[in-house]
Amino acid sequence: MFKLIHKRVPSNAKNDILSGLTVALALVPEAVAFALLAGLNPLVGLYAAFTIGLITSIIGGRPGMISGATGAIAVVIGTLVAIHGVEYLFAAVVLTGLIQIVFGLFKMGKFIRLVPHPVFLGFVNGLAIVIFLAQVKQFKVGGEWITGTPLMLMLVIVAITMAIIHFLPRLTRAVPSTLVAIVIGTVAVLFLGLDTRTVGDIAPIGGVFPPFHLPDVPIDFEMLKIIFPYAMIMALVGLIESLLTLNLIDDLTETTGQPNRECIGQGVANTVTGLFGGMGGCAMVGQSLINIKSGGRGRLSGIVASVVLLFFILYLSKYIEMIPVAVLIGVMMMVVIGTFEWGSFRLFGKVPMPDIIVGISVAVITVLTDNLALAVITGVIMSALSYAWESAGKIQSVEEVESDGKKTYRLHGAIFFASINTFHAIFSPKEDPENVYIDFEDSRVIDHSAIEAIDKLADRYQKAGKTLHLVHLSEECRLLLKTAKHLVEVNVLEDPHYHVAIDKAKARIEGTIST
Repeated sequence: MFKLIHKRVPSNAKNDILSGLTVALALVPEAVAFALLAGLNPLVGLYAAFTIGLITSIIGGRPGMISGATGAIAVVIGTLVAIHGVEYLFAAVVLTGLIQIVFGLFKMGKFIRLVPHPVFLGFVNGLAIVIFLAQVKQFKVGGEWITGTPLMLMLVIVAITMAIIHFLPRLTRAVPSTLVAIVIGTVAVLFLGLDTRTVGDIAPIGGVFPPFHLPDVPIDFEMLKIIFPYAMIMALVGLIESLLTLNLIDDLTETTGQPNRECIGQGVANTVTGLFGGMGGCAMVGQSLINIKSGGRGRLSGIVASVVLLFFILYLSKYIEMIPVAVLIGVMMMVVIGTFEWGSFRLFGKVPMPDIIVGISVAVITVLTDNLALAVITGVIMSALSYAWESAGKIQSVEEVESDGKKTYRLHGAIFFASINTFHAIFSPKEDPENVYIDFEDSRVIDHSAIEAIDKLADRYQKAGKTLHLVHLSEECRLLLKTAKHLVEVNVLEDPHYHVAIDKAKARIEGTIST
Protein backbone atom coordinates (compact mmCIF):
# COMPACT_ATOMS: atom_id res chain seq x y z
CA MET A 1 0.00 0.00 0.00
CA PHE A 2 2.70 2.47 0.98
CA LYS A 3 5.45 1.53 -1.47
CA LEU A 4 7.27 4.85 -1.50
CA ILE A 5 10.85 3.65 -2.02
CA HIS A 6 11.95 1.84 -5.16
CA LYS A 7 14.86 -0.48 -4.47
CA ARG A 8 16.49 -0.61 -7.86
CA VAL A 9 16.82 3.06 -8.72
CA PRO A 10 20.11 3.46 -10.64
CA SER A 11 22.87 5.50 -9.05
CA ASN A 12 23.66 8.48 -11.27
CA ALA A 13 24.81 12.07 -10.91
CA LYS A 14 21.45 13.64 -11.82
CA ASN A 15 19.52 11.67 -9.21
CA ASP A 16 22.16 12.33 -6.57
CA ILE A 17 22.33 16.09 -7.24
CA LEU A 18 18.56 16.61 -7.22
CA SER A 19 18.13 14.37 -4.19
CA GLY A 20 20.94 16.20 -2.37
CA LEU A 21 19.21 19.52 -2.99
CA THR A 22 15.98 18.12 -1.55
CA VAL A 23 17.75 16.82 1.53
CA ALA A 24 19.51 20.16 2.09
CA LEU A 25 16.12 21.87 2.35
CA ALA A 26 14.90 19.28 4.85
CA LEU A 27 18.10 19.51 6.93
CA VAL A 28 17.58 23.15 7.90
CA PRO A 29 14.60 22.96 10.29
CA GLU A 30 15.80 19.71 11.84
CA ALA A 31 19.28 21.04 12.60
CA VAL A 32 17.85 24.28 14.00
CA ALA A 33 15.30 22.43 16.15
CA PHE A 34 17.89 20.04 17.59
CA ALA A 35 20.28 22.87 18.44
CA LEU A 36 17.52 24.74 20.26
CA LEU A 37 16.56 21.52 22.07
CA ALA A 38 20.11 21.31 23.43
CA GLY A 39 20.14 24.99 24.43
CA LEU A 40 22.51 26.04 21.63
CA ASN A 41 22.65 28.69 18.93
CA PRO A 42 20.97 27.35 15.74
CA LEU A 43 24.22 27.76 13.82
CA VAL A 44 25.86 25.14 16.06
CA GLY A 45 23.36 22.61 14.70
CA LEU A 46 23.72 23.80 11.12
CA TYR A 47 27.52 23.64 11.29
CA ALA A 48 27.27 20.08 12.58
CA ALA A 49 24.89 19.14 9.77
CA PHE A 50 27.35 20.52 7.20
CA THR A 51 30.61 19.05 8.55
CA ILE A 52 29.25 15.65 9.62
CA GLY A 53 27.18 15.26 6.47
CA LEU A 54 30.12 16.11 4.21
CA ILE A 55 32.73 13.92 5.90
CA THR A 56 30.55 10.83 6.35
CA SER A 57 29.42 11.09 2.73
CA ILE A 58 33.05 11.04 1.60
CA ILE A 59 34.61 8.42 3.90
CA GLY A 60 31.65 6.69 5.59
CA GLY A 61 30.56 3.14 4.95
CA ARG A 62 27.07 3.71 3.54
CA PRO A 63 26.63 5.70 0.32
CA GLY A 64 23.29 7.48 0.26
CA MET A 65 22.99 7.74 4.04
CA ILE A 66 22.72 11.27 5.45
CA SER A 67 24.31 12.26 8.76
CA GLY A 68 24.11 15.44 10.79
CA ALA A 69 22.86 16.92 14.05
CA THR A 70 20.25 14.59 15.57
CA GLY A 71 17.70 14.60 18.36
CA ALA A 72 19.31 11.57 20.00
CA ILE A 73 22.54 13.54 20.50
CA ALA A 74 20.68 16.72 21.49
CA VAL A 75 18.95 14.89 24.34
CA VAL A 76 22.31 13.64 25.67
CA ILE A 77 24.19 16.97 25.60
CA GLY A 78 21.55 19.29 27.06
CA THR A 79 22.72 18.84 30.65
CA LEU A 80 26.40 19.25 29.73
CA VAL A 81 25.69 22.53 27.95
CA ALA A 82 23.50 23.83 30.78
CA ILE A 83 26.03 23.06 33.53
CA HIS A 84 29.45 23.51 31.90
CA GLY A 85 28.85 25.54 28.74
CA VAL A 86 29.36 25.12 25.04
CA GLU A 87 33.19 24.84 25.16
CA TYR A 88 32.96 21.62 27.17
CA LEU A 89 30.48 20.38 24.58
CA PHE A 90 32.99 20.94 21.78
CA ALA A 91 35.64 19.03 23.76
CA ALA A 92 33.18 16.19 24.39
CA VAL A 93 32.33 16.00 20.68
CA VAL A 94 36.03 15.69 19.79
CA LEU A 95 36.43 12.88 22.34
CA THR A 96 33.26 11.24 21.01
CA GLY A 97 34.80 11.09 17.57
CA LEU A 98 38.03 9.55 18.87
CA ILE A 99 36.07 6.85 20.72
CA GLN A 100 34.10 6.04 17.57
CA ILE A 101 37.31 5.80 15.53
CA VAL A 102 38.65 3.27 18.07
CA PHE A 103 35.40 1.27 17.71
CA GLY A 104 35.88 1.19 13.96
CA LEU A 105 39.59 0.28 14.08
CA PHE A 106 38.82 -2.64 16.38
CA LYS A 107 36.08 -3.71 13.94
CA MET A 108 33.33 -3.49 16.54
CA GLY A 109 30.77 -2.41 13.96
CA LYS A 110 30.13 -6.11 13.33
CA PHE A 111 28.31 -6.32 16.67
CA ILE A 112 25.32 -4.66 15.03
CA ARG A 113 24.63 -8.17 13.71
CA LEU A 114 23.65 -9.10 17.26
CA VAL A 115 20.52 -6.96 16.96
CA PRO A 116 17.61 -9.38 16.36
CA HIS A 117 14.95 -8.63 13.78
CA PRO A 118 12.20 -7.87 16.37
CA VAL A 119 14.49 -5.22 17.88
CA PHE A 120 15.17 -3.74 14.45
CA LEU A 121 11.44 -3.75 13.71
CA GLY A 122 10.71 -1.98 17.00
CA PHE A 123 13.46 0.54 16.31
CA VAL A 124 12.03 1.42 12.89
CA ASN A 125 8.45 1.69 14.12
CA GLY A 126 9.43 3.65 17.22
CA LEU A 127 11.46 6.03 15.12
CA ALA A 128 8.55 6.58 12.75
CA ILE A 129 6.36 7.48 15.73
CA VAL A 130 9.05 9.82 17.10
CA ILE A 131 9.27 11.61 13.73
CA PHE A 132 5.47 11.87 13.64
CA LEU A 133 5.28 13.33 17.16
CA ALA A 134 8.02 15.82 16.29
CA GLN A 135 5.86 17.10 13.43
CA VAL A 136 2.81 17.34 15.67
CA LYS A 137 4.79 19.66 17.96
CA GLN A 138 5.14 22.08 15.06
CA PHE A 139 1.45 22.87 15.50
CA LYS A 140 2.33 24.60 18.77
CA VAL A 141 3.50 28.21 19.05
CA GLY A 142 4.70 29.52 22.38
CA GLY A 143 3.42 26.40 24.09
CA GLU A 144 -0.12 26.92 22.75
CA TRP A 145 -1.80 24.84 20.05
CA ILE A 146 -2.61 26.59 16.80
CA THR A 147 -6.36 26.83 16.25
CA GLY A 148 -8.89 28.25 13.82
CA THR A 149 -7.90 29.48 10.36
CA PRO A 150 -4.10 29.17 10.85
CA LEU A 151 -4.56 25.50 11.81
CA MET A 152 -6.80 24.76 8.82
CA LEU A 153 -4.35 26.52 6.50
CA MET A 154 -1.42 24.45 7.81
CA LEU A 155 -3.40 21.22 7.44
CA VAL A 156 -4.34 22.07 3.85
CA ILE A 157 -0.70 22.84 2.96
CA VAL A 158 0.42 19.58 4.61
CA ALA A 159 -2.20 17.58 2.71
CA ILE A 160 -1.33 19.16 -0.67
CA THR A 161 2.39 18.58 -0.06
CA MET A 162 1.78 14.92 0.75
CA ALA A 163 -0.46 14.53 -2.31
CA ILE A 164 2.23 15.96 -4.64
CA ILE A 165 4.88 13.65 -3.18
CA HIS A 166 2.61 10.62 -3.52
CA PHE A 167 1.07 11.19 -6.95
CA LEU A 168 3.75 13.03 -8.95
CA PRO A 169 5.93 9.89 -9.46
CA ARG A 170 3.01 8.37 -11.39
CA LEU A 171 3.43 11.16 -13.96
CA THR A 172 7.20 11.59 -14.03
CA ARG A 173 10.36 10.60 -12.18
CA ALA A 174 12.56 13.17 -13.90
CA VAL A 175 12.81 15.18 -10.66
CA PRO A 176 12.25 14.15 -7.03
CA SER A 177 8.62 14.63 -6.05
CA THR A 178 9.74 15.89 -2.62
CA LEU A 179 11.74 18.73 -4.17
CA VAL A 180 8.83 19.66 -6.43
CA ALA A 181 6.47 19.67 -3.44
CA ILE A 182 8.75 22.02 -1.47
CA VAL A 183 9.15 24.43 -4.39
CA ILE A 184 5.44 24.45 -5.33
CA GLY A 185 4.34 24.83 -1.71
CA THR A 186 6.71 27.72 -1.03
CA VAL A 187 5.90 29.56 -4.26
CA ALA A 188 2.15 29.10 -3.74
CA VAL A 189 2.26 30.48 -0.19
CA LEU A 190 4.31 33.50 -1.31
CA PHE A 191 2.21 34.16 -4.42
CA LEU A 192 -1.09 33.91 -2.56
CA GLY A 193 0.22 35.88 0.42
CA LEU A 194 -0.88 33.22 2.91
CA ASP A 195 -0.11 33.93 6.54
CA THR A 196 1.56 30.77 7.84
CA ARG A 197 4.69 29.98 9.84
CA THR A 198 7.98 29.71 7.97
CA VAL A 199 11.48 28.45 8.75
CA GLY A 200 12.50 32.02 9.52
CA ASP A 201 9.92 32.13 12.30
CA ILE A 202 11.77 29.31 14.07
CA ALA A 203 15.23 30.95 13.94
CA PRO A 204 17.48 32.85 11.50
CA ILE A 205 19.95 30.58 9.68
CA GLY A 206 22.38 33.11 8.18
CA GLY A 207 26.03 32.75 9.17
CA VAL A 208 29.66 32.46 8.07
CA PHE A 209 31.85 29.52 7.09
CA PRO A 210 32.37 27.32 10.20
CA PRO A 211 35.48 28.77 11.90
CA PHE A 212 38.24 26.51 13.24
CA HIS A 213 38.10 26.66 17.00
CA LEU A 214 40.00 24.68 19.64
CA PRO A 215 37.73 24.05 22.66
CA ASP A 216 38.54 26.63 25.35
CA VAL A 217 38.79 24.18 28.26
CA PRO A 218 41.58 23.31 30.70
CA ILE A 219 43.56 20.26 29.56
CA ASP A 220 43.53 18.25 32.78
CA PHE A 221 42.05 15.19 34.42
CA GLU A 222 39.12 17.11 35.92
CA MET A 223 38.01 18.24 32.47
CA LEU A 224 38.27 14.65 31.22
CA LYS A 225 36.15 13.41 34.13
CA ILE A 226 33.44 15.88 33.15
CA ILE A 227 33.29 15.16 29.43
CA PHE A 228 34.11 11.43 29.28
CA PRO A 229 30.68 10.11 30.41
CA TYR A 230 28.91 12.34 27.90
CA ALA A 231 31.39 11.44 25.15
CA MET A 232 30.95 7.72 25.74
CA ILE A 233 27.14 7.97 25.71
CA MET A 234 27.23 10.11 22.56
CA ALA A 235 29.58 7.64 20.89
CA LEU A 236 27.35 4.66 21.69
CA VAL A 237 24.10 6.44 20.81
CA GLY A 238 25.61 7.76 17.58
CA LEU A 239 27.00 4.41 16.47
CA ILE A 240 23.88 2.44 17.34
CA GLU A 241 21.61 4.86 15.48
CA SER A 242 24.02 5.08 12.55
CA LEU A 243 24.52 1.33 12.18
CA LEU A 244 20.82 0.58 12.50
CA THR A 245 20.11 3.24 9.88
CA LEU A 246 22.81 1.64 7.71
CA ASN A 247 21.00 -1.69 8.02
CA LEU A 248 17.70 0.00 7.13
CA ILE A 249 19.18 1.58 4.01
CA ASP A 250 20.79 -1.75 3.09
CA ASP A 251 17.36 -3.37 3.27
CA LEU A 252 15.61 -0.63 1.31
CA THR A 253 18.18 -0.55 -1.50
CA GLU A 254 19.15 -4.25 -1.46
CA THR A 255 22.81 -3.29 -1.18
CA THR A 256 25.44 -3.75 1.54
CA GLY A 257 27.17 -1.06 3.59
CA GLN A 258 30.39 -1.31 5.61
CA PRO A 259 29.71 -1.01 9.37
CA ASN A 260 33.33 -0.69 10.52
CA ARG A 261 34.10 1.94 7.92
CA GLU A 262 30.97 3.81 9.00
CA CYS A 263 32.21 3.80 12.62
CA ILE A 264 35.47 5.41 11.48
CA GLY A 265 33.62 7.86 9.25
CA GLN A 266 31.32 8.93 12.07
CA GLY A 267 34.34 9.26 14.36
CA VAL A 268 36.35 11.45 11.99
CA ALA A 269 33.25 13.56 11.32
CA ASN A 270 32.56 14.20 15.01
CA THR A 271 36.22 14.93 15.76
CA VAL A 272 36.31 17.55 13.00
CA THR A 273 32.89 18.91 13.98
CA GLY A 274 34.05 19.56 17.53
CA LEU A 275 36.92 21.64 16.13
CA PHE A 276 34.59 23.69 13.91
CA GLY A 277 31.87 24.65 16.37
CA GLY A 278 29.41 21.80 15.76
CA MET A 279 27.24 19.99 18.30
CA GLY A 280 28.04 16.46 17.14
CA GLY A 281 25.67 14.01 15.51
CA CYS A 282 25.15 10.75 13.67
CA ALA A 283 23.04 9.25 10.88
CA MET A 284 19.65 10.92 10.36
CA VAL A 285 16.94 8.39 9.60
CA GLY A 286 14.37 10.86 8.26
CA GLN A 287 16.77 12.68 5.93
CA SER A 288 18.34 9.40 4.81
CA LEU A 289 14.91 8.12 3.82
CA ILE A 290 14.13 11.37 2.00
CA ASN A 291 17.39 10.91 0.10
CA ILE A 292 16.68 7.29 -0.80
CA LYS A 293 13.09 8.05 -1.75
CA SER A 294 14.24 10.93 -3.95
CA GLY A 295 16.64 8.66 -5.85
CA GLY A 296 19.89 9.42 -4.02
CA ARG A 297 22.09 6.33 -3.97
CA GLY A 298 25.71 7.49 -4.23
CA ARG A 299 28.10 9.52 -2.09
CA LEU A 300 27.46 12.53 -4.31
CA SER A 301 23.95 12.94 -2.86
CA GLY A 302 25.29 13.49 0.67
CA ILE A 303 28.09 15.73 -0.55
CA VAL A 304 25.64 17.90 -2.50
CA ALA A 305 23.27 18.11 0.48
CA SER A 306 26.08 19.32 2.75
CA VAL A 307 27.55 21.82 0.28
CA VAL A 308 24.12 23.22 -0.61
CA LEU A 309 23.32 23.55 3.10
CA LEU A 310 26.50 25.62 3.55
CA PHE A 311 25.49 27.70 0.53
CA PHE A 312 22.14 28.35 2.20
CA ILE A 313 23.88 29.48 5.40
CA LEU A 314 26.27 31.80 3.57
CA TYR A 315 24.18 33.29 0.77
CA LEU A 316 20.54 32.15 0.61
CA SER A 317 19.39 32.21 4.21
CA LYS A 318 16.65 34.79 3.62
CA TYR A 319 15.14 32.63 0.86
CA ILE A 320 15.30 29.38 2.82
CA GLU A 321 13.66 31.14 5.74
CA MET A 322 10.62 31.67 3.47
CA ILE A 323 9.86 27.93 3.24
CA PRO A 324 6.58 27.21 5.08
CA VAL A 325 6.89 24.93 8.06
CA ALA A 326 3.73 23.13 6.89
CA VAL A 327 5.46 22.09 3.67
CA LEU A 328 8.31 20.48 5.59
CA ILE A 329 5.79 18.82 7.91
CA GLY A 330 4.16 17.28 4.85
CA VAL A 331 7.54 15.97 3.67
CA MET A 332 8.29 14.40 7.04
CA MET A 333 4.80 12.89 7.28
CA MET A 334 5.49 11.02 4.06
CA VAL A 335 8.75 9.85 5.61
CA VAL A 336 6.74 8.52 8.55
CA ILE A 337 4.45 6.58 6.22
CA GLY A 338 7.43 5.15 4.33
CA THR A 339 9.37 4.31 7.50
CA PHE A 340 6.72 2.54 9.55
CA GLU A 341 6.60 -1.22 8.95
CA TRP A 342 2.89 -1.57 8.34
CA GLY A 343 3.32 -5.28 7.76
CA SER A 344 4.22 -5.70 11.42
CA PHE A 345 0.49 -5.65 12.27
CA ARG A 346 0.12 -8.90 10.31
CA LEU A 347 2.71 -10.62 12.51
CA PHE A 348 0.33 -10.98 15.46
CA GLY A 349 -0.46 -14.65 15.83
CA LYS A 350 2.18 -15.65 13.26
CA VAL A 351 5.40 -15.13 15.23
CA PRO A 352 6.21 -16.07 18.86
CA MET A 353 4.70 -13.76 21.45
CA PRO A 354 8.13 -12.93 23.01
CA ASP A 355 9.20 -11.45 19.65
CA ILE A 356 6.04 -9.33 19.56
CA ILE A 357 6.69 -8.11 23.11
CA VAL A 358 10.31 -7.24 22.29
CA GLY A 359 9.32 -5.25 19.20
CA ILE A 360 6.61 -3.31 21.03
CA SER A 361 8.92 -2.65 24.01
CA VAL A 362 11.68 -1.22 21.80
CA ALA A 363 9.17 1.04 20.03
CA VAL A 364 7.67 2.25 23.33
CA ILE A 365 11.06 2.96 24.91
CA THR A 366 12.15 4.82 21.77
CA VAL A 367 9.04 7.00 21.87
CA LEU A 368 9.06 7.66 25.62
CA THR A 369 12.78 8.37 26.07
CA ASP A 370 14.08 9.42 22.63
CA ASN A 371 17.08 7.30 23.68
CA LEU A 372 17.62 4.91 20.80
CA ALA A 373 20.67 3.31 22.42
CA LEU A 374 18.69 2.45 25.55
CA ALA A 375 15.81 1.08 23.49
CA VAL A 376 18.03 -1.12 21.31
CA ILE A 377 20.19 -2.39 24.18
CA THR A 378 17.06 -3.20 26.19
CA GLY A 379 15.62 -5.04 23.20
CA VAL A 380 18.78 -7.08 22.69
CA ILE A 381 18.83 -8.06 26.38
CA MET A 382 15.14 -9.02 26.27
CA SER A 383 15.72 -11.12 23.14
CA ALA A 384 18.73 -12.84 24.71
CA LEU A 385 16.82 -13.64 27.89
CA SER A 386 13.88 -14.89 25.88
CA TYR A 387 16.14 -17.16 23.84
CA ALA A 388 17.88 -18.40 26.99
CA TRP A 389 14.55 -19.15 28.66
CA GLU A 390 13.26 -20.99 25.61
CA SER A 391 16.49 -22.96 25.11
CA ALA A 392 16.66 -23.89 28.80
CA GLY A 393 13.65 -26.14 28.45
CA LYS A 394 14.90 -27.93 25.35
CA ILE A 395 17.56 -30.10 26.99
CA GLN A 396 16.36 -33.72 27.01
CA SER A 397 17.74 -37.17 27.61
CA VAL A 398 17.06 -40.58 26.11
CA GLU A 399 17.82 -43.29 28.69
CA GLU A 400 18.98 -46.79 27.75
CA VAL A 401 19.60 -49.71 30.15
CA GLU A 402 21.54 -52.67 28.74
CA SER A 403 21.37 -56.30 29.80
CA ASP A 404 24.56 -56.06 31.83
CA GLY A 405 23.01 -53.29 33.95
CA LYS A 406 24.87 -50.39 32.33
CA LYS A 407 22.75 -47.25 31.95
CA THR A 408 23.33 -44.58 29.28
CA TYR A 409 21.93 -41.04 29.20
CA ARG A 410 21.99 -39.66 25.65
CA LEU A 411 21.66 -35.87 26.03
CA HIS A 412 20.09 -33.53 23.48
CA GLY A 413 20.31 -29.72 23.70
CA ALA A 414 22.62 -27.00 24.99
CA ILE A 415 23.90 -26.96 28.56
CA PHE A 416 24.42 -23.41 29.80
CA PHE A 417 23.56 -21.17 32.72
CA ALA A 418 19.80 -21.24 32.10
CA SER A 419 19.50 -25.01 31.61
CA ILE A 420 21.64 -26.43 34.43
CA ASN A 421 18.65 -26.98 36.75
CA THR A 422 16.93 -29.01 34.03
CA PHE A 423 20.24 -30.82 33.43
CA HIS A 424 20.57 -31.86 37.09
CA ALA A 425 16.93 -32.95 37.27
CA ILE A 426 17.53 -35.56 34.55
CA PHE A 427 19.82 -37.72 36.69
CA SER A 428 19.09 -39.92 39.73
CA PRO A 429 22.46 -41.05 41.18
CA LYS A 430 20.90 -42.94 44.10
CA GLU A 431 18.59 -45.02 41.87
CA ASP A 432 21.02 -45.54 38.97
CA PRO A 433 23.06 -48.77 38.54
CA GLU A 434 26.76 -49.09 39.30
CA ASN A 435 27.94 -48.03 35.83
CA VAL A 436 26.44 -44.92 34.27
CA TYR A 437 27.40 -43.38 30.92
CA ILE A 438 26.49 -39.83 29.86
CA ASP A 439 26.76 -39.31 26.10
CA PHE A 440 27.22 -35.64 25.02
CA GLU A 441 27.34 -36.36 21.27
CA ASP A 442 24.06 -34.53 20.58
CA SER A 443 24.62 -31.87 23.21
CA ARG A 444 26.88 -28.84 23.63
CA VAL A 445 28.60 -27.50 26.72
CA ILE A 446 28.35 -23.73 26.30
CA ASP A 447 29.77 -21.88 29.30
CA HIS A 448 31.39 -22.02 32.73
CA SER A 449 28.05 -22.77 34.42
CA ALA A 450 27.78 -25.93 32.33
CA ILE A 451 31.31 -27.03 33.30
CA GLU A 452 30.48 -26.50 36.97
CA ALA A 453 27.24 -28.43 36.54
CA ILE A 454 29.09 -31.46 35.13
CA ASP A 455 31.63 -31.32 37.98
CA LYS A 456 28.81 -31.12 40.51
CA LEU A 457 27.05 -34.08 38.88
CA ALA A 458 30.26 -36.13 39.03
CA ASP A 459 30.53 -35.33 42.73
CA ARG A 460 26.96 -36.54 43.29
CA TYR A 461 27.71 -39.89 41.63
CA GLN A 462 30.95 -40.27 43.60
CA LYS A 463 29.12 -39.74 46.87
CA ALA A 464 26.53 -42.32 45.80
CA GLY A 465 29.35 -44.82 45.15
CA LYS A 466 28.62 -45.11 41.45
CA THR A 467 31.02 -45.19 38.49
CA LEU A 468 30.35 -42.37 36.01
CA HIS A 469 31.66 -42.27 32.43
CA LEU A 470 31.51 -39.12 30.25
CA VAL A 471 31.77 -39.60 26.49
CA HIS A 472 31.86 -37.31 23.47
CA LEU A 473 33.07 -34.19 25.28
CA SER A 474 35.27 -31.66 23.48
CA GLU A 475 38.94 -31.10 24.32
CA GLU A 476 38.19 -27.74 25.95
CA CYS A 477 35.60 -29.35 28.22
CA ARG A 478 38.13 -31.95 29.36
CA LEU A 479 40.68 -29.27 30.15
CA LEU A 480 38.25 -27.17 32.18
CA LEU A 481 36.68 -29.96 34.22
CA LYS A 482 38.00 -30.58 37.75
CA THR A 483 36.11 -33.29 39.65
CA ALA A 484 34.93 -35.00 36.45
CA LYS A 485 38.21 -34.71 34.52
CA HIS A 486 39.30 -38.32 35.15
CA LEU A 487 35.84 -39.61 34.24
CA VAL A 488 36.02 -38.50 30.62
CA GLU A 489 36.61 -41.22 28.05
CA VAL A 490 38.57 -39.87 25.08
CA ASN A 491 37.84 -40.94 21.52
CA VAL A 492 39.96 -38.83 19.18
CA LEU A 493 38.01 -39.85 16.08
CA GLU A 494 34.51 -39.32 17.46
CA ASP A 495 34.86 -36.53 20.06
CA PRO A 496 33.46 -33.17 18.87
CA HIS A 497 35.50 -29.99 18.45
CA TYR A 498 33.90 -26.76 19.65
CA HIS A 499 34.76 -23.87 21.96
CA VAL A 500 33.46 -23.17 25.45
CA ALA A 501 32.79 -19.50 26.28
CA ILE A 502 35.63 -19.24 28.82
CA ASP A 503 38.82 -17.30 28.08
CA LYS A 504 41.10 -19.56 30.09
CA ALA A 505 40.14 -22.55 27.94
CA LYS A 506 42.04 -21.09 25.02
CA ALA A 507 44.98 -20.26 27.25
CA ARG A 508 45.13 -23.81 28.62
CA ILE A 509 44.99 -25.34 25.16
CA GLU A 510 47.74 -23.06 23.89
CA GLY A 511 49.81 -23.89 26.97
CA THR A 512 49.31 -27.61 26.38
CA ILE A 513 50.36 -27.29 22.74
CA SER A 514 53.44 -25.22 23.56
CA THR A 515 54.66 -27.73 26.13
